[in-house]
Amino acid sequence: MRTKQLGNTGVEIPEVGLGTSQYNGGPEPLVRGIEAGATLLDTASRYGTEDVVGEAVKGRRESVIVATKVSGATVKYDQVIESANESLTRLGIDTIDLFQVHWQDPNVPIKETMSALETLVDEGKVKYIGVSNYTADQMKEAQDCLKNNPLVSNQVLYNLADREIEDEVLPYCQENGITVLAFSPLAQGRLASLSFFWRTRAMNALRRIAGELGKTSAQVALSWCISKQNVVPIPKSSQEARVLEFCAASGWDLTPDQVSELDRLFVRY
Repeated sequence: MRTKQLGNTGVEIPEVGLGTSQYNGGPEPLVRGIEAGATLLDTASRYGTEDVVGEAVKGRRESVIVATKVSGATVKYDQVIESANESLTRLGIDTIDLFQVHWQDPNVPIKETMSALETLVDEGKVKYIGVSNYTADQMKEAQDCLKNNPLVSNQVLYNLADREIEDEVLPYCQENGITVLAFSPLAQGRLASLSFFWRTRAMNALRRIAGELGKTSAQVALSWCISKQNVVPIPKSSQEARVLEFCAASGWDLTPDQVSELDRLFVRY
């Protein structure tokens, strides 16, 4: 699988990762995904899947980038430290590669949260600091608060049908070397459904392009995400066949005309 850089770290991550929100497939589909090159696994303390991610990375820890999140409900300094320690235990690992703030509690200063994250990096429990669901202003504040570490990623909703981040968040990330981890890149399966008639003209174009390329609609939708600078989609499925389908979205490209057509037909909202 091809790779993209994580932020400006010099660390390469696969251009398709795997999410685990509402995942119930056990470790084997994740293992098959890792073997197919999807070596970025994303989880969170709230997902209840850190244990299965831990199982999937056993025996292959050095080749897998493990990303997890502290709940936005627990972003005070001591809570962040405690959450990281609990995640390490559930994952069965010594270091979290990418530790993200799931969302920012508006009653807790971002400075306090970032201070805790830097402490975890200093202690060797976290390698890189990321956020999730942050606005452009929140990212800027987080960057200003971080003293010795860069902000490397922001995990946000992004797909052909949900493109709000193109207004401010995506340009900010592209200008500042921050990776966008796109969750729900298939719009919760809507972009992969053969029976879904929402926005018929756009969906017909998606299916036509897939047919022309010998790909699935899901693979084309993921490739569209990949075509965007700094964007790495993290689709989720509990089924092995679907995981392998997602991994096969890497290694080829949509033409500029195909990207432009999808951009035009899937109008942003």
